[in-house]
Amino acid sequence: MKQVKHISRLFLSFFLLVAFHTSRSQRKTIDQKVDSVLHLMTLEEKVGQMNQYNGDWDATGPITKDGDKQSQIRSGMVGSMLNVTGVDHTRTLQEIAMQSRMKIPLLFGQDIIHGYRTIFPVPLAEAASWDLDAIQLSARIAATEASAAGVHWTFAPMVDIARDPRWGRVMEGAGEDPYLGSLIARARVKGFQGNGLGNTDALMACAKHFAAYGAAVGGRDYNSVDMSLRQLHEIYLAPFKAAAEAGAATFMNSFNDLNGIPATGNKYLQRDILKGAWKFKGFVVSDWGSVGEMIQHGFVKDNYEAALVAANAGSDMDMESRSYIQNLAKLVKEGKVKMEVVDEAVRRILRKKFELGLFDDPFRFCNKERERQQWNNPEHLRMEREIAKKSIVLLKNNGILPIRKQSAKGSEPRNIAVIGPFAKAKSDNLGFWSYDWPDDSTRIVSVWEGMQKKIGADTRLLYARGCNINDTSHAGFTEAVAVAKNADLIIMTAGEARDMSGEAKSRSNIHLPGVQEELIKAVYATGKPMIVLVSAGRPLIFNWTADNVPAILYTWWLGTEAGDAIADVLFGDYNPSGKLPISFPRTEGQIPIYYDHFNTGRPATSDSDRFYRSAYLDLSIYPKYEFGYGLSYTTFQYSDLRLSKKKIKDTEKIDVTMKLTNTGKYEGEEVVQLYLRDKVGSVVRPVKELKDFQKIKLQPGEAKAIHFIIDKQKLSFYNDKLQWIAEPGEFDLMIGASSEDIRLKDSFELVK
Repeated sequence: MKQVKHISRLFLSFFLLVAFHTSRSQRKTIDQKVDSVLHLMTLEEKVGQMNQYNGDWDATGPITKDGDKQSQIRSGMVGSMLNVTGVDHTRTLQEIAMQSRMKIPLLFGQDIIHGYRTIFPVPLAEAASWDLDAIQLSARIAATEASAAGVHWTFAPMVDIARDPRWGRVMEGAGEDPYLGSLIARARVKGFQGNGLGNTDALMACAKHFAAYGAAVGGRDYNSVDMSLRQLHEIYLAPFKAAAEAGAATFMNSFNDLNGIPATGNKYLQRDILKGAWKFKGFVVSDWGSVGEMIQHGFVKDNYEAALVAANAGSDMDMESRSYIQNLAKLVKEGKVKMEVVDEAVRRILRKKFELGLFDDPFRFCNKERERQQWNNPEHLRMEREIAKKSIVLLKNNGILPIRKQSAKGSEPRNIAVIGPFAKAKSDNLGFWSYDWPDDSTRIVSVWEGMQKKIGADTRLLYARGCNINDTSHAGFTEAVAVAKNADLIIMTAGEARDMSGEAKSRSNIHLPGVQEELIKAVYATGKPMIVLVSAGRPLIFNWTADNVPAILYTWWLGTEAGDAIADVLFGDYNPSGKLPISFPRTEGQIPIYYDHFNTGRPATSDSDRFYRSAYLDLSIYPKYEFGYGLSYTTFQYSDLRLSKKKIKDTEKIDVTMKLTNTGKYEGEEVVQLYLRDKVGSVVRPVKELKDFQKIKLQPGEAKAIHFIIDKQKLSFYNDKLQWIAEPGEFDLMIGASSEDIRLKDSFELVK
């Protein structure tokens, strides 16, 4: 009996000891776990974690097939794959990774820019909604669908400020303004990452392209950028800082050189600012091949030097250039790259793999049932339609819209002609950086199909293509004009094909492509009432149409539910509320054009003020459509502006109040925009800067008090020493419906 008790005590002691060590192991911090793994790795395995390859199934960059990637994964020479989606594919490669000595799981990355299965409006279009909740929801749904397909990591959001619409990638960002861009960057990061990494519906966000890529000279993709450090910090870094503060898991550096230093090898950007001043804890991935492309820049002579420069500058993962996998171990052994540099990069990468839970279960994102459930989620399509409606901008309306108000009797017109190359278009509604699925022909809603669902039994739709998107032929004009003559109302569709804006899609001519505007002129000559829909990924130039056609809707590339969303707006089931996030030029000669410019010593006060003034002899100083512009089917009155104080210290705040009244006949939303001007500064300040906004919905006749807070943060800027300060002085306060349509004004003073 004593022996039994003794054995029982031994078992109890053993159990408690095991339980203690298990509990202690579970209590290990992620950093401790990372260090435990790192301690066991060889140098070659560490370099492998810094190596990313493209999958060979499909690609958003050039497809590369080299050697036996599977054997490299099995040898621990690959840390991440991109363009591998679907749980079958990701599981296959993850199983191979589990055959490696260290069994470190792979990361799977993908360009989920504006949707995966459900395609949302392109990011620039979503920015036109000025609806941060909607933008965050769009990213949340994209993350839910992509993570269900085995993806861990999206190469989004793109947060580059862009003031040159010739640049094709303008469609990926939030436009020209650092304040709006920063809020949208934060919303997208939160949307992608959801309740945090470790949840199976969260994607790692990747703020790109770090930095100043949107300021490429001449609007040419991949081109050089040259700017002052103050402009860099105040304008172009602002959304990146917001993304870092929102917890973005990763950053991607940009293709361009910045002031002569390629971003991929730029220590100032990656180590001094991002990992230093901003204390960023994630990791930095190169853009596709950008480590090796420093050779073409003329910054290094070969991939050996490229690996040396990029690693020391702070680029943690090499996407597809193979510079690290071929050279980095040798550089460490030669003492040219310190082991601490490699260890730091690998720690950052491993930390994210632990945070995602991949070490606990490498296959936790490989759930076939979850993938099936998210493949055709009807709620996602419903939300896509809502966000698409919010993204449409009404540029002009002489009362022709909404359609149900067309005739004197208040009924729909009997015959509606839908003309132009986008009338029955499907895939062109998706835009660049979108996925093609086998059922797109039935899943994507065209304008024609959207209108078919809306019209009454007594209304007939007529159709003519008229021309192709980039046509030089007028052969279809005769049919289009004949169809128009038989209609009571004409809906003209125009714009860009989905591959005309995007990466490597810069254009020197951003007018409507081909003969589209000539077709609009020919049909307009019939004298029938006309509405023009413009589908595009960037601001386009269409001056004749803007000046002559009675109604214009800028419909961007709206995604899967484009046709239904457009029909909702055309027929008044939704009152358009979008505002432009970027200025629309009158011609390419105005570019770059943006609202928050400096005044100069000889400012032009109007187009007639040209005598030794900062103006063109042959062109207006104003854009065709300014930043923040967008009309509604209803009207809004701004009134009763009050400031709680006229003088404040930098520790105090001003409560700004005003009243917004819906004075029209329709329920509507208005984006009330607050701008400030620092009248005198130690460095020249812009003529106005967006510092706050609110999107307000009102019923006809309803009024609401709007409140804004002015504090030191809103009054601060970077001085010539790159110090973030607020200087005493007088400020102009402006509130309006756009950057030019200012309805209320006042001023206040910041005192010592």
